[in-house]
Amino acid sequence: MGVMLDTIGKLIAGYLQTELPGYEPFTPSDPEYLRGVIAPGDVLLVEGNNRVSGIIKYLTQSTWSHAALYVGPVDGAAEPNGEPHVLIEANVGEGVVSAPLSKYYSYHTRICRPVGLSYEDRNTVCRYAINRIGFGYDTKNILDLMRYLIPLPVPQRWRRRLIAFGSGDPTKMICSALIAQAFDAVRYPILPKITRAGSRQARREILHIRDSSLYMPRDFDISPYFEVVKPTIVHGFDYTALHWADKQKPLPEVAGEFSVFQEAVDSPSLVPEETDAQAPLAPEEVTPVDEARITVDEHALRSADAELGRPERRGADGAIAA
Repeated sequence: MGVMLDTIGKLIAGYLQTELPGYEPFTPSDPEYLRGVIAPGDVLLVEGNNRVSGIIKYLTQSTWSHAALYVGPVDGAAEPNGEPHVLIEANVGEGVVSAPLSKYYSYHTRICRPVGLSYEDRNTVCRYAINRIGFGYDTKNILDLMRYLIPLPVPQRWRRRLIAFGSGDPTKMICSALIAQAFDAVRYPILPKITRAGSRQARREILHIRDSSLYMPRDFDISPYFEVVKPTIVHGFDYTALHWADKQKPLPEVAGEFSVFQEAVDSPSLVPEETDAQAPLAPEEVTPVDEARITVDEHALRSADAELGRPERRGADGAIAA
């Protein structure tokens, strides 16, 4: 009987883990940015594309269907090409395993970083998850697998509870509770403590989630204690460097004229400066005199005075007065 249940469980697990064709994320992760920003203790949320991922996204009304904990290189765990395993995750049919970061390069991902977590507690969280590698998923627990095969739609008030239906320890591992338990080891919060709830149903739901440690990937996204880190803008983002398919790329002199963070520019003061009448003018402020123009002006003035019968106006130095 045990062998038969185990075989049926493996078949259901394989069916649920089958990836659906045609998946293409709108915003896949940039491998270089992702690898350069993610740090130990960060939670990597993933938009999966297999059957169980679609059901979890529907039941939780969220983009994220999977969560993995970044712990850094795991001793003795690497890909055939030498890439180290740096993620700890729990999967249906596999249990707790390690994985390389490249596994999710082609997926839509999000980094959620615990704020203010000390270096010692960060190491404790990572070590807690690493020590649980090898915890298996008991495929004999058919209820834990068959609940994902229930036809949709499901009333909203039952969606999260449906994930917990018939669940034991293996289910807690699937539903991101492995990561939640790792943070609980250092008493780091995920969901806020709610002292008041609008209804009895809401209070029961909150109590149910906490008692069973039934956490979902989206709980790290909405948690007020985790910071959302976007790798493309951490080290600066220059929109002028983008190449659009329908427009020509900006010229280098235009694209390089403005930076993301503008430098301070000395602008003229709005208050007029006081002038010193006794101070001599600077050489560059003196307008050169056009002698030829002055001579012509003198002759024109004399002609005008002669026509009007006025005597010539001369200054003390003998020059014609203006």
